[in-house]
Amino acid sequence: MAGFPRIPKNSPFRISRPGRRTGDGATPVEERQRIPREIRVLIAAAFVIAIGFGLVAPILPQFAQSFDVGVTASAVIVSAFAFTRLVFAPAGGRLVERLGERPVYIVGLLIVALSTAACAFAADYWQLLVFRALGGIGSTMFTVSAMGLIVRLAPPAIRGRVSGAYATAFLLGSIGGPIVGGLLARFGLRVPFLVYAAALLVASAVVFFQLKDTSLSERKAARSKPALTVREALTDSGYRAALASSFTNGWSSFGVRMALVPLFADAVLGAGTEIAGISLAFFAAGTALALTVSGGLADSLGRRPLVITGLLVNGAAMIALGFSGNVPVFLALCVVAGIGTGLLNPAQQAAVADVIGNDRSGGRVLATFQMSSDFGAILGPILAGLIIDQLPFGSFALAFTVTGVLAALAAVVWTLSRETLSRETLSRPDRTPAAAPDGDDPAGRRSSGPSTEEQGTPGS
Repeated sequence: MAGFPRIPKNSPFRISRPGRRTGDGATPVEERQRIPREIRVLIAAAFVIAIGFGLVAPILPQFAQSFDVGVTASAVIVSAFAFTRLVFAPAGGRLVERLGERPVYIVGLLIVALSTAACAFAADYWQLLVFRALGGIGSTMFTVSAMGLIVRLAPPAIRGRVSGAYATAFLLGSIGGPIVGGLLARFGLRVPFLVYAAALLVASAVVFFQLKDTSLSERKAARSKPALTVREALTDSGYRAALASSFTNGWSSFGVRMALVPLFADAVLGAGTEIAGISLAFFAAGTALALTVSGGLADSLGRRPLVITGLLVNGAAMIALGFSGNVPVFLALCVVAGIGTGLLNPAQQAAVADVIGNDRSGGRVLATFQMSSDFGAILGPILAGLIIDQLPFGSFALAFTVTGVLAALAAVVWTLSRETLSRETLSRPDRTPAAAPDGDDPAGRRSSGPSTEEQGTPGS
């Protein structure tokens, strides 16, 4: 049977898909911008890092408790890593601006590798605390470096997709890591630390050999304008909202989830170490599922709808988690909570990239954004642990409820953020090149007019 006649691309009767730019000089959807090679290398390294991190996450609280400490002390082990990340973040931003992203990234990975290997040989709780805390210095170095490269090299029209791809690689590694970590724990709680250290050495080698010939021209171009200061960024309601959601995400996803969810599975449900590891894998699976669409939606629908939805979904699931009475319901809620995280992460990172733009350095702005997450990851496990251990009516359910309420408050902050509406998306069909944020047109070229952050913002 004969098919329908093919409509020429230049025909006035041809229907454009949503988000397609037509007309002279336009780029169709078929010619999607490719993710730069440097970012693809970072994505591959993130996958390796995540596998190793997932090995340690489910057994870290139990390893701490093997030294005869309580819930709060075991939660402090998780917070110590975030604390040193928080303290060292400003210095990490300055190192990136002075030395460049690649050397700071590699040195950071090596520091975490040595720290993790040392944890395997800790003789008491205090040694474990010190060794784990030192790893936070290296962690903030490679995190800020990776964020800087992604913000600077990602084309504006696909910032959400790039953030989603990077997060997906990390989450895919996190899915398998906790399961394998729980199994390796049968051979001893120290074994996963050694395997994680080896994974970090592999990741540092990948970045060193694949990016050793990377040109510095992009970094020089990024310095063509003064670096965006934190003071300038804070005048932007979108950046302030991103700090709020980052703090909440750090509290929930990096703090309470890592420190208390495995303990809840073991102490309340009596499910054992294996289910503790599987619960983190289910959380990661839900996040990975959401990341398959959230990056593109952040570019087409906007940053704010995705962040608000993600915060509300994650917060509601965390509240319900504390009242789950059996393993199947518990694991299902872990998936839902992960979906919420997957919805908000690419969107909030793309919102920060919108504030900075491609032609300005924003190392300290990115470091502050990271610090907000680390601050939440520090306070979350400690305060939640105190709620469980010290309050007469304290319980895991109350600790998880507090986490959900914080997510709702962060969603309110995003709802009140109006500045994101004028620049939060680059690919909706109702947008014109002149309306693109930070002076970037949808093709990723810099316009000659002033950028959003240059209009009405004080100089540094």
